Amino acid sequence: MEDCRGEQKQKQQREKCRGGCERPANVCLCNVLPSEALETSTRIIILQHPHELRHKLSTVPLIQKCLHNSQVIVGRRLHMGSSPILDAICSQSDAEKSKCGHVLFLFPGEEATDLETWISNRAQSGMPDHPPQIENENGGILLLLIVIDGTWQHAKEMVKASMAFLSSIKAFQVCLPYDRNTQGHSMWNSDLILRKEPFGGCVSTIEAVARSLRILEPTPFAVEIEHRLLSVLHAMVAFQSHNLKKPMKPRPRLHKKGHCPTAT
Repeated sequence: MEDCRGEQKQKQQREKCRGGCERPANVCLCNVLPSEALETSTRIIILQHPHELRHKLSTVPLIQKCLHNSQVIVGRRLHMGSSPILDAICSQSDAEKSKCGHVLFLFPGEEATDLETWISNRAQSGMPDHPPQIENENGGILLLLIVIDGTWQHAKEMVKASMAFLSSIKAFQVCLPYDRNTQGHSMWNSDLILRKEPFGGCVSTIEAVARSLRILEPTPFAVEIEHRLLSVLHAMVAFQSHNLKKPMKPRPRLHKKGHCPTAT
C-alpha cells in the first residue's frame, strides 16, 4: 500500500500541469494566475542568465504568463541583436531617443536613483508624475523597464557586460529601496522570499517587477497588478516552505588563507 502511494506521489511530481502554469502537477499555480495576461503600459524586458533556465524556483516564466507586455532575453549581456525594440532605440539619434521616451534599467548601486524619487523628480520639474506610456507614431515604446534576472554575482557581471549597450540607448539606472548593511531575508522570515538574499532589499525578479509596476503604472491599475503578481509569489513560497522539512543551515563564511575567524 505504501509503495503504491509512493509511486503515485512520484508520478504527480513528474507530471506537468496542462492548465497553463506548466509547473509540476503537485505544485500547480493555475488557481493564482490571471485568466488572461495582464495589460501594462510599461514594457518589461528581462535579461535572464542562462543558468536560471535550469532553476526550479525561477519566477520569470510566471512573469511572462502574468504580463502580456513582457519579453525575456536569455544571455549574459545586452547587445545589438538581443531585441528588436532595443535595436531600434540604439539605431536612433540622440534627439530621436529623447523623443522616444524613457528606458530604465533596474539595478541597485551608487549610480542608481530610487524609482519613486525618479517619479517625484519628474513632478518637480513640471513633467507628469507618470511618463507617457503609449506607443509613438513609429511604434516605439515610450517607457521600457529592463530587469536583470540571476544570482547576485551573475547579475553584477551581466550589468557590467551590458553597460556599453545600456549607455548607447540612454538607459537610466533606477532601483528599489535596499540596504547593503543589513542581512538579506530567507523564506523562514518572509513569505515573499524563495531564496536566501545577499542583503536587505534584494527580492525575487517577480517581486521587483511587481513593486516597480506599482510605481510606474497609472492608478488604480498599479495596485491590482502588484497584488496579482505577489499572489503568485506567495503561493510559490508556500509550496516551497511546505516541502522543506526544516530550514537549511547557513553556509559557513570562508576566510582567506592566513586569516582566522575572531571568536565572539
